[in-house]
Amino acid sequence: MKDDERCCGSGTCIIDASGSCWCGQQWDGEKMVQKPLAKLPEPDAEPTHIEPALPGDDCDEQTQA
Repeated sequence: MKDDERCCGSGTCIIDASGSCWCGQQWDGEKMVQKPLAKLPEPDAEPTHIEPALPGDDCDEQTQA
Protein backbone atom coordinates (compact mmCIF):
# COMPACT_ATOMS: atom_id res chain seq x y z
CA MET A 1 0.00 0.00 0.00
CA LYS A 2 1.39 3.43 -0.90
CA ASP A 3 1.71 6.14 1.73
CA ASP A 4 -0.99 8.82 1.52
CA GLU A 5 0.40 12.38 1.68
CA ARG A 6 -2.69 13.37 3.69
CA CYS A 7 -1.86 11.01 6.58
CA CYS A 8 -1.33 12.81 9.89
CA GLY A 9 1.76 10.72 10.57
CA SER A 10 0.16 8.02 12.71
CA GLY A 11 0.21 5.52 9.87
CA THR A 12 -3.38 4.55 10.63
CA CYS A 13 -5.25 7.06 8.46
CA ILE A 14 -8.08 5.74 6.32
CA ILE A 15 -9.18 8.69 4.20
CA ASP A 16 -12.22 8.54 1.91
CA ALA A 17 -12.68 10.33 -1.43
CA SER A 18 -14.12 13.44 0.27
CA GLY A 19 -11.03 13.77 2.52
CA SER A 20 -12.66 12.54 5.74
CA CYS A 21 -10.55 10.27 7.95
CA TRP A 22 -12.01 7.60 10.26
CA CYS A 23 -10.61 9.57 13.25
CA GLY A 24 -12.82 12.59 12.50
CA GLN A 25 -10.25 14.85 10.84
CA GLN A 26 -10.81 16.42 7.41
CA TRP A 27 -8.27 17.19 4.66
CA ASP A 28 -8.43 20.97 4.00
CA GLY A 29 -6.26 20.91 0.89
CA GLU A 30 -3.01 21.42 2.80
CA LYS A 31 -3.27 19.44 6.04
CA MET A 32 -5.56 17.32 8.19
CA VAL A 33 -7.69 19.47 10.54
CA GLN A 34 -10.45 18.88 13.06
CA LYS A 35 -13.93 19.25 11.60
CA PRO A 36 -15.87 22.20 13.04
CA LEU A 37 -18.48 21.30 15.63
CA ALA A 38 -22.09 21.25 14.54
CA LYS A 39 -24.03 24.32 15.67
CA LEU A 40 -26.68 23.62 18.30
CA PRO A 41 -30.21 24.85 17.62
CA GLU A 42 -31.24 28.07 19.34
CA PRO A 43 -33.16 27.49 22.58
CA ASP A 44 -36.84 28.46 22.79
CA ALA A 45 -37.53 32.03 23.90
CA GLU A 46 -39.39 30.84 27.00
CA PRO A 47 -38.63 27.50 28.65
CA THR A 48 -41.58 25.18 29.20
CA HIS A 49 -42.47 24.89 32.87
CA ILE A 50 -44.58 22.00 34.12
CA GLU A 51 -46.09 22.24 37.60
CA PRO A 52 -45.70 19.08 39.70
CA ALA A 53 -48.87 17.21 40.65
CA LEU A 54 -49.98 17.81 44.23
CA PRO A 55 -51.77 15.36 46.51
CA GLY A 56 -55.50 15.68 45.94
CA ASP A 57 -55.18 16.56 42.25
CA ASP A 58 -57.28 14.59 39.73
CA CYS A 59 -54.37 12.41 38.70
CA ASP A 60 -53.83 11.33 42.33
CA GLU A 61 -57.45 10.15 42.60
CA GLN A 62 -57.20 8.04 39.45
CA THR A 63 -54.18 6.11 40.75
CA GLN A 64 -55.90 5.27 44.02
CA ALA A 65 -59.15 3.98 42.43
